[in-house]
Amino acid sequence: QVTLVESGGGLVQPGGSLRLSCAASGFTLDHYTIAWFRQAPGKEREAVSCISKRDGRIYYADSVKGRFTMSRDNFKKPIYLQMNSLKREDPAVYYCAAEVLGPTMGWDNSAGYDYWGRGTQVTVSS
Repeated sequence: QVTLVESGGGLVQPGGSLRLSCAASGFTLDHYTIAWFRQAPGKEREAVSCISKRDGRIYYADSVKGRFTMSRDNFKKPIYLQMNSLKREDPAVYYCAAEVLGPTMGWDNSAGYDYWGRGTQVTVSS
């Protein structure tokens, strides 16, 4: 069974940092595009970052460029999202998603992803 599990969410003050992890079971990530999405209450799910299998590039939403860093050590280890300088507009449930090879519909299009985790909550509050 293919599953993705996110962890690392929590409560942080504005300007603080968190590191999210996305671990896979039932498959290895070497043939997948991996992305982070987030969804705040009452808002649509939005793309945050992606490591593209197709071109090997890492993509970021404009809203997180310079503050968030997506990385992975190798295909057998979790994928990370280092979030620095967190702002009051960053709170959301953060989801990890995987697409075989890809991305085929644009890295920021959630419809293209085959597998999703259940999410981890990020709260920014003083």
